[in-house]
Amino acid sequence: MNNKSPPKTIATINFKGGVGKTTITWCLGDLISTHGNSNTLLFDLDAQMSLTQAITLNEDGSLYRKFSDWHERSEKKGKTIFKAIEAYTGAGAFDFGVNYDFIYQITDRYHFIPSAEDLYWLELDVFDRQKMQGFIRELLGKITWSKNVPDYNYALFDCPPSFTLLSYSILSVCDLILIPVNPDFYAVKGVPLILNTLQLRIEPFPIPKIAVFMNKAKPYGGTMTKESQFYWNQVKSICAHAAKKSGLKVKCLDTPIYERVALKRAVTTGGVPAEFVPDFKRLWSGVTEFLND
Repeated sequence: MNNKSPPKTIATINFKGGVGKTTITWCLGDLISTHGNSNTLLFDLDAQMSLTQAITLNEDGSLYRKFSDWHERSEKKGKTIFKAIEAYTGAGAFDFGVNYDFIYQITDRYHFIPSAEDLYWLELDVFDRQKMQGFIRELLGKITWSKNVPDYNYALFDCPPSFTLLSYSILSVCDLILIPVNPDFYAVKGVPLILNTLQLRIEPFPIPKIAVFMNKAKPYGGTMTKESQFYWNQVKSICAHAAKKSGLKVKCLDTPIYERVALKRAVTTGGVPAEFVPDFKRLWSGVTEFLND
């Protein structure tokens, strides 16, 4: 008898580019699977394919042969995220088998579903918009009950930088939305836009818990600079207002990820740099505490 249970789902979003959501998602997945000994499934659902391209390339810019060979076989067999969407929105039953032709094994515990250029077509009227809302929920169900892949403890989603059909499908099924912000004026102004958009777009589904944290914080003497702290205080004030006004479950995590050059190479070099492990452990501790609250 299959006693699998669905994974805890976490979506990383921000409508502002350059905040580091892709790197954060990757590093959290690496930390959870390596240091937390949890089976983790990472989705790249951004049509820009930043995460997928990063995994495809070695640090010197050459193709990573193991992944590129797997990806070529996956496309030939029609085992891509876009083909799964086509199968789901078609006239018949959702006939799409889940196995390692669809899911790439980064390590024994860290697995990956890459993006596809065809996701750009999603915003045209080529799919049933109403039906697309349930896609991720149904896909996770298939993954959960498949005998060909493990029981995943967590599913992480690197989301598009705008609110798309796929975004709706992701966010309406998530347990937690993770929002990284940077210490700058535009990041502060973008937070209420994200919170208001979530309320308008996810209905009638309930709004998931929302965790906000500072990424690329400027370090000074073991803490944030006064400038970074100034912007972080503004973000906390905005989130507190949104929670009081709209009843959103928003928590600001005082677990900043500090800006260092090494983090930018984390995806292509294969994992969280050692000096960042304490930062990400603190972040993950705050996330899990909020998830289980």
